Amino acid sequence: MIPPAPQKGRGTAHNPHNRFAPSQSVALDDGWHQEVPVTQGTEVRIERAKSIIARNTSPDLPFDRSINPYRGCEHGCIYCYARPSHAYWDLSPGLDFETKLIAKTNAAEVLEQQLSKPGYVCAPINLGANTDPYQPIEREHQLSRRLLDVLLRFRHPVTIVTKGSLVLRDLDLLSELASQRLVRVMISLTTLDDGLKRVLEPRAAAPTARLRAIRVLREAGVPVGVLCSPMIPMINDSELERLLDAAHDAGAQSAAYMMLRLPLEVAPLFEQWLQDHYPQRASHVLSLIRQSRGGELYDSRFGSRMRGEGVFAELLEQRFRKASRRLGFAGREALALDCTAFAPPGEQLALF
Repeated sequence: MIPPAPQKGRGTAHNPHNRFAPSQSVALDDGWHQEVPVTQGTEVRIERAKSIIARNTSPDLPFDRSINPYRGCEHGCIYCYARPSHAYWDLSPGLDFETKLIAKTNAAEVLEQQLSKPGYVCAPINLGANTDPYQPIEREHQLSRRLLDVLLRFRHPVTIVTKGSLVLRDLDLLSELASQRLVRVMISLTTLDDGLKRVLEPRAAAPTARLRAIRVLREAGVPVGVLCSPMIPMINDSELERLLDAAHDAGAQSAAYMMLRLPLEVAPLFEQWLQDHYPQRASHVLSLIRQSRGGELYDSRFGSRMRGEGVFAELLEQRFRKASRRLGFAGREALALDCTAFAPPGEQLALF
């Protein structure tokens, strides 16, 4: 087999077998060597969604509903737990996930229809639970902005998770939502090392750009926190305290973290990434992951999948709690959003 070389600007050059496909193709070396650089552009497909609010009952998540305007993510984070979902669309969780994207172009219209249903009960919606709502293709499609506009008109609370500095484009909407206690933004900050960022999250915003996003959002009155996720043993875990300090200095009010998760096809992709970029420490990294996952690379059980278990996971949690106390980060309850103001446009208001 011909092992594909890492591609600049992409998280992986590999396209592992789609687990639902009945057949697969394998590249073989026929002896005809060619010095031809492999490039892969981004392709965006259009989808007309029938529904847009996804529900979950996971006890590990602080929300029970979410919206993902895009399938796949151009940021190309090698560790992304959403990669396996691309197999449902007959695409690979590898390179396809970051190059063959799907945009739900009618997302805002469908959201308006769902929020207008008589039986709808308001609770915060998370924007970006699976893939980033402010990935590069959002500049052209503006689906996240249109969704925020609908949520503002309905006075519906929303939480946002992103590592894209493009979130600042929508500062006008976010400021108005914040003035009514209807929004909270979490900026994902994984490393302060530009070199690590380039291979770990190749098309995501630079660390300095994310810290600036925290600063600008806070100055505009938008509640903002930092999400240090994922923490990867021997790759970025040593930065935890520095990440929290930098985010606090930028104005973050709250903080959270998660351990690396490697479900299904993500595990072999991450192993290959380690061999490509950190071969000397690969075995150590994988050993610590297994120690935190009951001897496996992934543990899907509720309660432990986000944090892990064992000595390394417990030490990481203690470090996070100690740093959070020192910095005075607020708890989730202190930043609760208002669900009482929800009112579909044109709906008759209550008399009392």
